[in-house]
Amino acid sequence: MSNIITEQLTEAGRRIEHDSFAVVDAETGAHDYPEEEWQVVRRMIHATADFEFNGLTRFHPSAIEAGVEAIRNGAPLIADVEMICVGLSQPRLEYFGVKAHHFIADPDVITEAREQNSTRAVQAMRKAQTLGLLEGGIVAVGNAPTALLEIVRMIEQENIKPALIVGMPVGFVSAAESKAATAELTEIPWIITSGRKGGSTLVVAAIHALLALAEARR
Repeated sequence: MSNIITEQLTEAGRRIEHDSFAVVDAETGAHDYPEEEWQVVRRMIHATADFEFNGLTRFHPSAIEAGVEAIRNGAPLIADVEMICVGLSQPRLEYFGVKAHHFIADPDVITEAREQNSTRAVQAMRKAQTLGLLEGGIVAVGNAPTALLEIVRMIEQENIKPALIVGMPVGFVSAAESKAATAELTEIPWIITSGRKGGSTLVVAAIHALLALAEARR
């Protein structure tokens, strides 16, 4: 049995995963990503069978280093939706002492969203900030563009400094715009998908790739 916590738990599972990655590598052929960035992109392709993420996925120059360091330091992870927290491997997070949080269904978040004519996603990010989780944390957005736009606003107006933003909201209203705004950030590292495509599955895949890279450096 493998001692690598970021691998599949069974030999059959590991063989299928490795064979799948080999297919992704072979069918992709040449690409422009450095090796560690490609580890993220190919896991995203593996999770979706969508080769367009070879090209749609963009990285801040410091994204990989910042993400790996945050994971190795046990930084908190703040997700916009529960789906991301459910999709992440708890043993892999626990190996590094990373705890995943989501607040979008909290009663106080819902109340604030109604009273301020806002969205639950915005208020959930504000709650994370109130709890001190955003500073040095990993922000993971796969569903709600308003969550990503709120993070950008807090960085620009309130000087918060997350360790890394994985910003991949999917949709037709503000999804592309929220990721474009994130890509304008220079001081805060980010990983995004350009345009409308995205989703929680992609965020989970990207974070699992970062977990594997963090383990490989141990």
